[in-house]
Amino acid sequence: MTETFDMLFLARLQFAFTIAFHILFPSFTIGLASYLVVLEALWLKSGKAVYRRIYDFWLRLFALSFGMGVVSGIVLSYQIGTNWSRFSSSTGNVLGPLLGYEVLIAFFLEASFLGVMLFGRERVSRGVHFFSTLMVAVGTLMSAFWILAANSWMQTPTGYRLDDGIFYPIDWIQVIFNPSMPYRVMHMILACFLASAMVVAAVGAFHLLRKPDNAAARIMLWMALPFITVVTLSQIMVGHEHGINVHQYQPAKLAAMEGHWETYAGGAPLILFAWPDSRSEKNRWELSVPAIGSLVVTGSLDGAIRGLKSWPADERPPVTPVFWGFRVMVGLGLLLLGIGSVGWWLLWRKRLSTQRWFLRLCIFSAPSGFLAILAGWIVAEVGRQPYVVYGLLRTAEAVSPVTRNAVGLSLLVYLTVYSVVFSAGLYYLVAEARRGPDQDDEPVDSGLSTNTGFHNASHW
Repeated sequence: MTETFDMLFLARLQFAFTIAFHILFPSFTIGLASYLVVLEALWLKSGKAVYRRIYDFWLRLFALSFGMGVVSGIVLSYQIGTNWSRFSSSTGNVLGPLLGYEVLIAFFLEASFLGVMLFGRERVSRGVHFFSTLMVAVGTLMSAFWILAANSWMQTPTGYRLDDGIFYPIDWIQVIFNPSMPYRVMHMILACFLASAMVVAAVGAFHLLRKPDNAAARIMLWMALPFITVVTLSQIMVGHEHGINVHQYQPAKLAAMEGHWETYAGGAPLILFAWPDSRSEKNRWELSVPAIGSLVVTGSLDGAIRGLKSWPADERPPVTPVFWGFRVMVGLGLLLLGIGSVGWWLLWRKRLSTQRWFLRLCIFSAPSGFLAILAGWIVAEVGRQPYVVYGLLRTAEAVSPVTRNAVGLSLLVYLTVYSVVFSAGLYYLVAEARRGPDQDDEPVDSGLSTNTGFHNASHW
């Protein structure tokens, strides 16, 4: 281990590795919990057993994902105490209550009703069971709200007083509803819905390939593909507004995202592809569209965009991961929009079950939503550097006074344990997805009646 791998680098690498694993499971459960609410509501309204079978199938995957998310989240709490104690001391007055609200309000709400949701179907009425499913879904959304409120405060801090390096809250409304919070909450929740919907579509496509008359698989695709189209379009609009917010409050991050080294008073280009070279402070192999960058970011061809050169080198975020992370996120979003739109058209033309290439594309694209989430978090977190609280507390000032060898050893332990435990968990998730919903003797078109809005699905 050389001096290049100092304590700060290893602490950041360790946290990045563990949170990359953790974020996948809450993202899945957030989207899946709301999907379960819809499925149970359709079953209660229509009485069609096919919805009950689909619900029970996805409930098994939800339970496993929820458990893995809880376990991986506990590790993050320990890391904050061991590797980032100075961060905890400095920001604990603000972030501690926000994270406490997440545990008390959101997680307890989920945990309280999860048992009824998983094991109470034969012990409570249908209405109580549906209410439990609804409360679990609400709990996942509230959990996302509080976590993102805390993280957004670190991105755009407001409502605080800073004394001797310690943050004190003076206005909780400003702390919680800081300038970036609404955009980040909406952006993340929509991303969770998209990631989960793409998995639903992939599983439906897999089982439709195996058995073209599989009613449950048809319903999954009929529900997922139009939803992906609508939500992706909404995500594009929310993402655009989020970008405007970043331009206003985190201009260095915006410059890294767009790859702008020079400052433009107007007419900034829209850089499509390039390789940012931080040493020479320029882009290599750049492909751009003149003047459109200002229009996209500011809404005007004359809008000004500040370039990275206007900040000292030690005030700039790492440009390459932010630049490419942003493009990977956008590219995957366009892929999802294309899959949703083509799938919706095939549904309308009643040709989906015969287009095996498209079903294979859905299966191949199953992880695309999660990859987009990881790319987006790289943009958000790496783009905030060199600060952990933007503009106020440097990441280098937030680490604990521990040795690099201690952090490096614990990183190796995490790598080993995660490789074993979570590989087994993912294997079981995939195995359950391949097994699919339980089958019965119900007719093929069951659950596709005009009463539930799926009458056309029996024709494709």
